[in-house]
Parts: sequence; C-alpha cells; structure tokens
Amino acid sequence: MFRKIIAWLRNLFVFLIISLVSLSIYATQIEPNWFQVVPINLTFPELASNFEGFKIVQVSDIHTDDSMNPRKLAKIVQIIDSQQPDIIVITGDFFTQTPDTKYIDLLENNLVNLLPKEKTLAVLGNHDHYYNSQIIRDIFQHSNIIELNNSVYTINRGENKLNIAGVDDYWKQKSRLDLVMEQLPQDGVSILLAHEPDFADVSSAENRFALQISGHSHGGQVRIPFRRPPVLPPFGQKYPVGRYQVGSMIQYTNRGVGMVRPRVRFGSRPEITVFTLHSQLQNLT
Repeated sequence: MFRKIIAWLRNLFVFLIISLVSLSIYATQIEPNWFQVVPINLTFPELASNFEGFKIVQVSDIHTDDSMNPRKLAKIVQIIDSQQPDIIVITGDFFTQTPDTKYIDLLENNLVNLLPKEKTLAVLGNHDHYYNSQIIRDIFQHSNIIELNNSVYTINRGENKLNIAGVDDYWKQKSRLDLVMEQLPQDGVSILLAHEPDFADVSSAENRFALQISGHSHGGQVRIPFRRPPVLPPFGQKYPVGRYQVGSMIQYTNRGVGMVRPRVRFGSRPEITVFTLHSQLQNLT
C-alpha cells in the first residue's frame, strides 16, 4: 500500500512538473507570438457613402525591446499590410524605456514598411514619456508617420470628411482635448485615438466622437477565461479589453502586440484590430 502511494505521488509530481514547464513555454514562447487579427464592423448612419468600407488597422503597445525581435516585428508589419488598410493607427508605447540604438533602428526599419492607402497616424503612450519623446518623434518623421499631438487629421472625399483626432498621453497629463475640440470640424464622423482607454469617460462627454481607439492595458497580459484580468494599469481598468459603449461613443481597447514584465501572455493573445466602417445598416457576416 505504501509503495502504491509513493508511486502515485511520484506520478503526480512528474505530471505537475510537465504541466508547469508546458505552461511556461506556452506563456513565454507561443502565445506572445500568436497574433490575432480581430475584425470589427462598425456602422455609423452619419458616415458618408463614399467612406463605405473604409478600413482602419490598429496596432498598439509595440514595446520595442529585447522581447521584440526583428522577425516578430517584421511579421506584425506584414500582417498589417496584408489587410490593405486605408489608414493605419498606432496607439502608443513604442518603446518600454530609453532605447538603445539597435532598438531605434529596429523600429524605424520596420515602420517605414507600413503601406496604408492614405496615412499612418500615431499618438504617444505613457512609456513614450519615460524617455526623451523626441526619439520617437524623429522616427515618425523618418517613417512618414503623422503624430496626432492633441490635433486632428481630416480625410476628404469629395465634400465629405472623416476626422481622426488624437490626444497625447492622459496618464502623463499631456492630453489637451480642448485643443482637439477647437480644431475638430463640425461635419463628418470623428474618431479619437487615446492611449489610455479610461479616457473614454472624458472624451465621450463631448458627444462629438463616434469611436475612441485605445491600447495601454495589454488585456492584462494574463487573463483567466470569462474573468476580469487580475492586473491592470492605471487608466486601463474600467475598459480593459474589447468593445464598450460609453454614452453615445464606442470605446475599443486593443490588447497590444508587445509586453512588459513579466513577459508572459496567457489568455490575451497579441492583437491587430481591423475596423471596417459602414455608412448604413447591412447584414454583415
């Protein structure tokens, strides 16, 4: 009897060790590189018909560091370009901390390969203010990326407009929504880029934005199915992942493609979001 118990305990121990090793490999090597393209169809009745099918591809929280190798970043760019976007939006946190030259070159050499039909637009995140933000602004200039630094970019098609606005980082007290509102045209659907999703409580109060697109939370990086992520950053706690209705505005929070420590993902695959805009109700599949 004693020998049977010892054998059972030995088998249990081996099973637990194998399970822990497998879980560790999955969370550190497999899921962080298992990109998910998430399609989101949005219908805005006020959207002009010549913007029907307009495609916005979002990537967020790249966090270029030693966990973002050249092959991984090139794959992200390839996935984005394969969606044939009208515009690409990047919602902050390009680096985790002050980057070495090799990481600056890595990011710039890949961002130049983004190929939207119109433009690539970006806002800064909280991590982009932990180092000299001029570093990433120089990369924008070299990569033909427009920073929406409390400003608005308007796309015109004939007499119709689609307004893409952006605020600088809310957590670091750089956001100036008042400046955005001064520039925002009265006509056309307006979309806001804001790194922190909980800024939606501020932006929705203006009743001018149909959609806010954010990142920041990484979906918690570790998420138990059907449960709220256990660890979330400030200003990423109320709307941590996915789609929400905040007043008359839709808030969407992307899970990002990079990581911060601990560098694991479980139940929160890296995400590239594809928004397709529609001007009238349709039977969408």
